[in-house]
This record gives sequence, C-alpha cells and structure tokens, in this order.
Amino acid sequence: MIKFNIVSPDHSIKDEIQDKIDNLNKPKGSLGMLEELALRICLVQHSLLPTLFHPCHLLFGGDHGIEREGVSLSPRDVTWQQMINFTKGGGGVNMFCRQHNFKLRIIDMGVDYDLSSFPEIRNEKIAWGTKDFLHEAAMSEEEMDKALSTGAKIIDECADEGCNIVCIGEMGIANTSPSSIWLHLMGGVPLDDCVGAGSGVAGSQLSHKHKVLKEAVDKFNRDFHYASATDMIRYFGGFEMVGAIGAMLRAAERRMIVMVDGFIMSACMLAASRLHPEVLNYAIFGHCGDEHAHAKMLQIMGAKPILNIGMRLGEGTGALCAYPIIESSVRMINEMNNFENANITKYF
Repeated sequence: MIKFNIVSPDHSIKDEIQDKIDNLNKPKGSLGMLEELALRICLVQHSLLPTLFHPCHLLFGGDHGIEREGVSLSPRDVTWQQMINFTKGGGGVNMFCRQHNFKLRIIDMGVDYDLSSFPEIRNEKIAWGTKDFLHEAAMSEEEMDKALSTGAKIIDECADEGCNIVCIGEMGIANTSPSSIWLHLMGGVPLDDCVGAGSGVAGSQLSHKHKVLKEAVDKFNRDFHYASATDMIRYFGGFEMVGAIGAMLRAAERRMIVMVDGFIMSACMLAASRLHPEVLNYAIFGHCGDEHAHAKMLQIMGAKPILNIGMRLGEGTGALCAYPIIESSVRMINEMNNFENANITKYF
C-alpha cells in the first residue's frame, strides 16, 4: 500500500502565536473560534503570518455496488447525471467554488458511466463502480492502492501550483452506507445508531437499509476475525471515498489545511485517522451535517465544526460555506492591530 509520512505540527512557537492572538486589540478570547482556527493554521504553517493561497476543491465521483440492494432513494444514474451537471456549473459545489474562488477539479474515480467525452471531468476511473459488499469486498487491494495513489497525486498537483488549503467533496449514490459502517466498525458505535436517511429513505426502506448493512457487517466479521482499518476501508469503501482518503493523507503530509465536509467526508477523515492519527492536526471541520450520526462521528474525532445549519447535500458544500470563517481567522491575526501599536490600555 502507498506510504505516507505525516508529521505532527511543530508546537515550539505555540506560546508565541497565542501571545500574538491575546494581544490583538480586543478582549482576550472575544473572537472565539476565530482565535482557535488562527492558532491551528499558524501551527500547521509554522508561522505567525499565515496565508491561504490558491484554494482548491476536489470533487471525487464513484458508484457503489451496494446501491443494487435498494439502500438509497436515489438511483445510481444520479451520480453520472450530477457529474455532468457539475461541468455546466449548475451544482451547489459550483456556486460555492465561484463565490469563494476555489479551483474546482472534478474527478471520475469509478462512475458507472462513460464520461470520457467531457474534458472537464478528469478520467481516473478504476472500475465501473465498486462490487456489492453485501456479497464480497467492494474493491481489491490493487484497486484500493490505486485510489489512494490517485488522490495523493492530485494533491501533489495542487500543492505544486501553490495551494496550501484544500477542500474535498464527493458524488456517489449510496455512499452513506459505507460511511455508516465505518463509523460502526472504526468508532465502536452500535450499527443501529449509525444508519440514517441518506438521500431520504424512511419507513420500511430505512428498515431494509438497516437489514442489508447488518448482513454485510456480519459477513465481514465472519470473514475477518482481526480486521484492520485497511480491511474495513477496502471492503466497504467507494473509489471516490478512498481517493478522498489518499488526498487527505497527502495534504497532511505536505502540511496543507484540509477542509472536511459532512458525513461522508468525515467518515473518510475517520478512516484516514485510523491509518495515520496525525492527519487530524491538519483537518478543519466545516459543519455538522443533518445526516443521522454525523455529530457522533465528529465527537469521536474530537472535532469542533464551524457551522451547524442543517446541511446534508455533500459535494463539499458545507465545508465551502465555512471558508469565510477560516479566512476571517487569518485576517484577524494578520490585520488586527495590537494594544501597544493602537495606544490602547491593555486591561488584563
């Protein structure tokens, strides 16, 4: 499997950063989360003058074999239809990328449709969707390694362009199912508490989703008595999800800020952290989504999401909406005056 060398940020300047924040001309701690974000970003960049440069958004697409089991309200055709919609600028992700000046990369990791006639979509197709994990592993070890490597490669391209903050999103019908299972297996949360509505399943269809995922987990546990995180990722993950994990790990390796979106991308960050716990030092969680169990997943990672506005679209949209708050934290530490220069009495 591809190797990553992720080093935790150097904390030797932490006191100096905190002193700078505390001496800005404001009551100590009065800018709340902005102060926490500024500290995190300064530590990642090992600088008292942090920057946000050439932000990029990666949109990974892929289909899931488990969709064939009726676990999603949306049919798999929606994956490729939305991928094409993104090329026309008509998706939620397009709107927010335009608003916040993110460079959008659309990547076909495993969509069950020929998208090769759309030059705006990068063709990294590993297969025409994953296998049905109710019956077998979603992907082979070779396919998993290729997905990780692809995500890492695209981050390298972004970094070589000067990018130091990246947002990651997904498009893949039925990908709440592997996310729920990862939360169960990697987070130790009862499966019943992990499975939610996804694209809108309810009633008997939600019960059916529970039943299918429980059967899949039971089979996995019979086949793997001592399963590793790698086994869990390969058995249940989608190509777009494993690509995102590779991107997250490489971004951390290259000391970039990683903006984490909702339930699916948080599941990918959870999986990434089970491979390399240091990756969490580089993560900023954009929002707590409206998908069942997302809050529990964030709690397990010790994450403090910036927003909580009832979103569950995916695509990276929730994280993109949080970007102005991140930008404000950097402006705060770089542009606010301090008590001494402003000739204001420091009263604490």
